[in-house]
Amino acid sequence: MFCADFLISRLEVQRKISKEKGEVPRFHVLPSTSPLEAPTEGQKTWDVRFNVIVIVVFSSLSISLQFDPSITHFTMSGILSQVPIVNRILGLGTNRQAISLPSVEVHDIETNPDKRARCLKHLLKANHANYSIVYHNLHYDNHNAHILSSAYLLGASVPQLNDIYDREIRELEPWVPSPAEIGEDDWQELRGDGRYQRAFVDFFEDKLVMRFHYDWHEELSHYLFTGDEPLFHGLIGGLGHPLIHLGYAFEMECKELAMEALGLACVQYNFLHKYLDDKSYTKKASFSSASPLDLLTRLSKDSRFDAISPSLDDMEEIFNKHEDIILEYWNAWEINDPLKQFELSQEAAAALFVATVKPGTHAFNFLLVHLLTTSHAVRVLLPFIPEKYHITLVREWWLLVLGIFIVKGRPLPDLDNVDSDLKQRGWKYVEDKALNSNWATDAHYVKAIRALKEASKTWGDVHDRYLLAALTFVDNFQGWTY
Repeated sequence: MFCADFLISRLEVQRKISKEKGEVPRFHVLPSTSPLEAPTEGQKTWDVRFNVIVIVVFSSLSISLQFDPSITHFTMSGILSQVPIVNRILGLGTNRQAISLPSVEVHDIETNPDKRARCLKHLLKANHANYSIVYHNLHYDNHNAHILSSAYLLGASVPQLNDIYDREIRELEPWVPSPAEIGEDDWQELRGDGRYQRAFVDFFEDKLVMRFHYDWHEELSHYLFTGDEPLFHGLIGGLGHPLIHLGYAFEMECKELAMEALGLACVQYNFLHKYLDDKSYTKKASFSSASPLDLLTRLSKDSRFDAISPSLDDMEEIFNKHEDIILEYWNAWEINDPLKQFELSQEAAAALFVATVKPGTHAFNFLLVHLLTTSHAVRVLLPFIPEKYHITLVREWWLLVLGIFIVKGRPLPDLDNVDSDLKQRGWKYVEDKALNSNWATDAHYVKAIRALKEASKTWGDVHDRYLLAALTFVDNFQGWTY
């Protein structure tokens, strides 16, 4: 089999030589489709490529027919799909950067006349108007929207939604005026300054009306992806809460959540964004694996990390002092089959959350649950963002995983810690625990259940791995460890 790129270059050289000699080229450039327009150089190049494609296709076809005489008819699209080199020339092959997943079900609560949907809409608007997105000296996140949306998606009734809201607002704080307003010229400079949370939300809401004509999808596209240091690279600040919030905005089709997500991303913008902004941090590692769980298992046994004293408050210092070995694991995740690698990443998130808890200890960790809920957010967002950002988003999540995994002392997942017997229980049992147990008003408890259920739906859960993880969780949860 010959190289098409070599043939193309040879044909183009031959055409130029023939033109200089006044000869008719052996491979003709097809005439312009319009009598008024001469073919452009791009069209000529395409015409030459087309001639090569025809040769490649029918050469391949003749070979195929020799081995499969039963073929009696074919279509051009069918031929092209069977010739990898043609796919590469035409760009017809699968986008290796895309993670092709169907969208989760979107619940447009703004227009849904159902009573539960109207209740949720009113509660989200009330929370948006009255309570700040971060509080308690900027240390705590307002999870009202997260638990309300998760409970709604799990079937919560109107009284249950109202009860969740009333309990959640007991500790929330009202908005506090910012030191100044924010404008187009300084919003990026002020990222990371929590004092401006009100101003950030006001800024994005004003732009929604005056610039984007209430199209919050267009506004998100603009403010998330533009610039040398795009806000998109900062979604994992604050334990990934901006990422989680953004996921709910899309899932509930809610502009209030979208504006809050932009504001939260600005408020919790931290040092981690630089590893995605600066491409020099992405380099070939000395080892690699397609499995995140295998890499975490290796990291848990890596003695180079033994001297690190884990503390969430010291995460930036940990990265500064041990950047090389942390990034070695970040770059070691080989994403050559993006859809499969994302599936493995969701399995890893569930394992870190449930399989690190030894039976009888009830030690479900507050930090590790964020790796599960942020993974769910990634799953929600992938169908809505441009394909060229898919791998970036997954690697952004992976960076957060490594940071939290190290901070928590590198707990080793053991699948034997997960229940293996369904005992005739299904998701109805789990959903009932989410909505009617003593923990039904715990935001992270309900969010974790929702994330596990959606992962089960996404991948089919043939062996009930996500269901068993959820059963293990709801039957053994007695509060969070930190």
